[in-house]
Amino acid sequence: MTTPRIRAQVFIRLCSAIFLLPILILLPNFSATFSSTKGLLAAPAPKSKNDYAVIAGTVWGPNDHPVYGVPVKIRRAKDKKPKWEVYSDHMGEFAQRVPTGESDYFLTADLKGFKTTDGRPLRLVKEVTVHIYNDEREDTGLHLTVEEPTGVDKAGAPDSGAAKP
Repeated sequence: MTTPRIRAQVFIRLCSAIFLLPILILLPNFSATFSSTKGLLAAPAPKSKNDYAVIAGTVWGPNDHPVYGVPVKIRRAKDKKPKWEVYSDHMGEFAQRVPTGESDYFLTADLKGFKTTDGRPLRLVKEVTVHIYNDEREDTGLHLTVEEPTGVDKAGAPDSGAAKP
């Protein structure tokens, strides 16, 4: 017959063993980390293949509403052809991962076949330039406008080419 006091001692030893077991397992890894020559204030690790920057933005229509399905082409400033093509989602937003490092990127919209509800074609106000410094996210916007037909002035009258008084 065992006394309650012995059972309590066995329980305490068992609990302490369960508590100390993870510490004994992790201790060699922990000591190896802090015993290195770099110490706690080490410089950041060299860049891996998984480092990237993000160019994100929204395509805005002439009525300042987001536009869905617009192909956005992205190219580096030193390249002649676009390297990436993304499409705006239902909220007009797009995002593309690009390599880290200081570089300029040009964003354009391919608007072939995009028209307003009354049939007028759309055009990009201007090509957008984005500068990436390192591994950050850069947000921008592409603004679209209605392309005015040639030969018609803003009032809708035919342009005679004569000087206006």
